[in-house]
Amino acid sequence: MEANQTLIVGVSGPELGVEEARMLKHLQPGGFILFGRNIKSPKQLRKLCDDLRDLSRQAPFLTIDQEGGRVARLREIGSEPASAKELTDLGSVSQIERHGRITGELLSLFGFNLDLCPVLDISFEGDTDNSLKNRCWGYDPKETVLNAGAFNRSLRKEGVMSCGKHFPGYSRARIDPHHDLPEIARSEKDLESWEWIPFRSLLNDLDTIMMGHAFYKQIDSSGLPSSLSPYFIQEVLRDRWGYEGGIMTDDLDMGAIINHHPLPEATRLAIDAGNDFILLCHRSQLAVEAMQGVMKASPTKLNAALERIHKLKEKIRAVPQFSLSRFDALNQETEALRAELIGIERARVKSVEDAKRSPVEEY
Repeated sequence: MEANQTLIVGVSGPELGVEEARMLKHLQPGGFILFGRNIKSPKQLRKLCDDLRDLSRQAPFLTIDQEGGRVARLREIGSEPASAKELTDLGSVSQIERHGRITGELLSLFGFNLDLCPVLDISFEGDTDNSLKNRCWGYDPKETVLNAGAFNRSLRKEGVMSCGKHFPGYSRARIDPHHDLPEIARSEKDLESWEWIPFRSLLNDLDTIMMGHAFYKQIDSSGLPSSLSPYFIQEVLRDRWGYEGGIMTDDLDMGAIINHHPLPEATRLAIDAGNDFILLCHRSQLAVEAMQGVMKASPTKLNAALERIHKLKEKIRAVPQFSLSRFDALNQETEALRAELIGIERARVKSVEDAKRSPVEEY
C-alpha cells in the first residue's frame, strides 16, 4: 500500500475538472472529504462520489461531516437534521437512534462510508467561541456516553464507519482552532475524570478517532499541539488504552497548525506521533507538499499506519444503487424527526444560528 493512502483530501467543487481529476488520479489519496461547496443536487452528489471512486485504484474512504444542525452537509440539498443539542435537550434515546439510522442510510445512498462524528466533547459554557456550539451530546460524561453511543451504534449498523472527535477534548478552549491554536489549562487528572470518559467508554465502537488541535501545557512538555503529539496519540491512545482503530488529524490547513508549523513538518510530525490519516480539507493542491513530510516520517510508523488503513478499508461495503425516491423518503424522515422536537414550522427553517454556516465552511 502506497504512502499516499494516508491522505484524505477535499475537492474544489460539485464536479471534477479535467486538471483536478488528473492530479487526483496521479496522487491516489486514501480518501476524499466533501463539503457544502461540493453539493448541489442529489444526482450530482452521487455522480461526484462515483467519479471519485472511479479514479481510485483502491476503494477510497468517502467522508463527510454529517452531524446534524449547522454541521450537516446534506442540508444543502434537503432538510436540516436535528442538532446534537436539540436531541439532547428535547429528545429521547430512541429518537437519537432514529437520527443515527437515517444519517447512515442517507450517507450510504450516496456512497459515503465514513462519517466524521460523533462529537465526544462535553458541552461546557455553550457560548464559548470554539466551534462546538450545539454540537455536543451531553453536559456531563454519562449523558454524552449515552447519547453519542446511541447515535454511533445506529450509524454503524447502516455500514457507515464513525469517528469520535476531538480527542483529547477541546470544549474548554477559548478560541477556535480554525483560526489559531487554543491553549487549555487542564491536568491529566482533570481529563481522566471528565473529557476522556466518553472516549474510553466508546473506544471499542469507534472505527476512527480524530485528534483536535489544542495545546495542553500542563501535560505535554513537547510544546506540540495534541494532533501532533506522540504523548496523546501513541502513549495514551495506543499504548495505555490499546486502541487499534484509525487515528486522524483534524484539518492540517487550520490556523492552529499553519500559523506554527510548515506543512511538510506538520505531516511528518503527524505520522511520527501515531496518526494514520492526514486531513487536508480545502486545498488539495497542498497534497504534494504534504507528502514531502510523510515520506520523511519514521518507516516503522508509516508502515504501521498503512496496515491499519488496510484493515479499515476491508470494512468498506458495496455501494447501493441510487434512488431519488429513497432520498426523498429519507429527507422527509429527517424533517419529521426534527419537527417532533421543535415543531413543524421551525423544522422547515434551516438554522441560521444564526446565519452562520459550520465553522469549517466559514474557514
